[in-house]
Amino acid sequence: MSQPTIEEFTNTPAGTAFHRAYDAVLARWPDGTTSIDLESGHGSTRINAYGPPDAPPVVLLPGGGATSTAWFANVAALGARHRVHAVDILGDAGRSVPGPHPPRTVDDLLDWFFGVVDGLGLDTFGIAGHSYGAMIALAAALRRPERVDKLVLLDPNSCFSGMRPGYLLRALPLLLRPTEQRERTFVAWETGGRPLDEGWLDLLALGATFPASKTIVPKRPSGKAFRDFGVDTTVILARRSKVHDSRRVDEAVRRLLPDARTIVLDDATHHTLPVHPADAVNAALLEGFGGR
Repeated sequence: MSQPTIEEFTNTPAGTAFHRAYDAVLARWPDGTTSIDLESGHGSTRINAYGPPDAPPVVLLPGGGATSTAWFANVAALGARHRVHAVDILGDAGRSVPGPHPPRTVDDLLDWFFGVVDGLGLDTFGIAGHSYGAMIALAAALRRPERVDKLVLLDPNSCFSGMRPGYLLRALPLLLRPTEQRERTFVAWETGGRPLDEGWLDLLALGATFPASKTIVPKRPSGKAFRDFGVDTTVILARRSKVHDSRRVDEAVRRLLPDARTIVLDDATHHTLPVHPADAVNAALLEGFGGR
């Protein structure tokens, strides 16, 4: 059976439940949040924005399936000092809709990203990305470092070190046949039974059946790619992450980017971020974007 289009999905009970959950999480953003749809040949991109329009801009890229709303626990803290632009990644779960020429390669994906920030009128900006969003953020900073004045990567997988085989093996059933229950079971395993926000978890789980495009994965950069990389970089690691060994990632960051700062969150796992532990995540984000 072929995958439904986003329009077809929207008109199903599963689609209705997903969008209701998306709106419920977005409703927890502060008053003054605005939603923007930017149109291009790649498609329609949804951005949720908050903060003073004239404040230094930051762009937030979520993990796969999490949607831009996942930053609900962080946006008030960031928006006190910055203009926050949280993006639904085109082709992934959310309210962005691929158009006639959707991204098919990493170059296309980065063209889409820079088209979005151009459409927002941003010349230079900070970027924070979690998980898959961190992979895109790093690739964008490597491609156009003159545009990125601060880079913050939350538990970045496949950026500085490989992923644990056990994590990939555990994820395999979800990747082969994603369902709401499999998503919940997988996240419960990775987070080790830590209490999770129910509204956010509902959205993530309901997004398992969203008709996402094939994921475009930037390659892990070689050591040579970092030789002249001058972007101010902060890497926030989840000590309890099951995606990778956080100590090895820390060591790789220190070797490849000796001027980067690393912050390790003791009680975080890969999939508790960026929601938990919110206070520690917010302090780390503000440190990463500090001085702007």
